[in-house]
Amino acid sequence: MMVTTENQTKLAQFEEFFSIDYSFNINATVIESSQLPSYEQFLTNMPTPFKIASEINTLDQNALRPLQTVAGVAGQLMEYLNHQAQKMDLLVGYILGQQDNENIRFNALKFGGGGIVFEASESALFNTGNYLELKLFFPDENIALYCIGEIISHQACNGVIQYKVIFHHIREEDQEALVRNSLHQQSKQLQALAQQRNQAKNTEK
Repeated sequence: MMVTTENQTKLAQFEEFFSIDYSFNINATVIESSQLPSYEQFLTNMPTPFKIASEINTLDQNALRPLQTVAGVAGQLMEYLNHQAQKMDLLVGYILGQQDNENIRFNALKFGGGGIVFEASESALFNTGNYLELKLFFPDENIALYCIGEIISHQACNGVIQYKVIFHHIREEDQEALVRNSLHQQSKQLQALAQQRNQAKNTEK
């Protein structure tokens, strides 16, 4: 496949951000080029639960940040507010989970601030150049995001097709959430790897 300058630019956009191998569910549907929304239309069309989830997350962070430098009673207050925020995250995570449509559900293999990689059977009829309406679900983190992506490459792998997607429309705060989540997942994977090594050493003794 010939790699054009435009393709190189889009691949560079994907690689601009750190990405990590991680399995999670997405919903994906093709948007015809003639129906591709502007960024303003994308924001207007965003399902309400995704808007609410992002606003709650932003409010929680803004409310807790000033208390992080204060000790004493404020520390106890912050602990209480953290518990309340966790309860709200669980509720929001449940609501967002209702947005997951199994008829258009696919397994993603990788994600980062620049895009995702997902897999599908040949019958799914995706192709390079397609624009996609995407919903990304991270139930372990009570996070779900809504965005528009573009398939920039695809290849056959183990009987399925893997598609590399860059984000065409995504809110800045959602992109930042993806970056934080990718780093968080990397930290968890490194901790798990360290535990496995320690267990292996203990077994050898």
